[in-house]
Amino acid sequence: MYRCFFKRVMDFALSFMAILVLSPVLLVLSIIGVVMMKGNPFFTQQRPGKNEKIFKLIKFRTMSNGRDKNGNLLPDELRLNGYGKLLRKTSLDELPELFNILVGHMSIVGPRPLLVKYLPLYNEEQKHRHDVRPGLTGFAQINGRNAISWEEKFKLDVEYVNNITFVGDVKIILGTVLAVLKREGISSETNVTMEEFTVTPVVDEKVKEEKYI
Repeated sequence: MYRCFFKRVMDFALSFMAILVLSPVLLVLSIIGVVMMKGNPFFTQQRPGKNEKIFKLIKFRTMSNGRDKNGNLLPDELRLNGYGKLLRKTSLDELPELFNILVGHMSIVGPRPLLVKYLPLYNEEQKHRHDVRPGLTGFAQINGRNAISWEEKFKLDVEYVNNITFVGDVKIILGTVLAVLKREGISSETNVTMEEFTVTPVVDEKVKEEKYI
């Protein structure tokens, strides 16, 4: 009952109240973003949602549009300025996603919405992360966020999809608040955000068994 009905009701009610309460913050960050990013303060991108239906994700921009002499975008670490780092550390860049939640593209808790180009790369188990609406936060976000591998992240996503409960969602929300305060898992060990996902290595089960004999 919670998964099929009350979860969406809770998402709508909480996102609506959050937008009302945080509207001054959203307005101020929008104005500051115009100045710091020298233009549009918002970042929008196509992302796959429930049942792989594509929607437009909206966030506050954390990277400039700096380009090299050939017109190519500079590396992430060069485009991520001090203001952008602050938004990421405090997760304030995620606030506009409240509107995605309000209209039903996303949920407060669920697997994070990733890039459309990753869709063909998922194995059969990983595809189940799209059986539910993607979330503002999720089980993987309180268990390492960008500091864990893609394989670990997807395993946690599917585990969440298979075990959705009200109590579980509350624990994840509280865990997210704690993780944000501690500023944990913002970056991977080798990237300012997260390495690009390529494909999950296929492990031969026979070889895997022999390894532990």
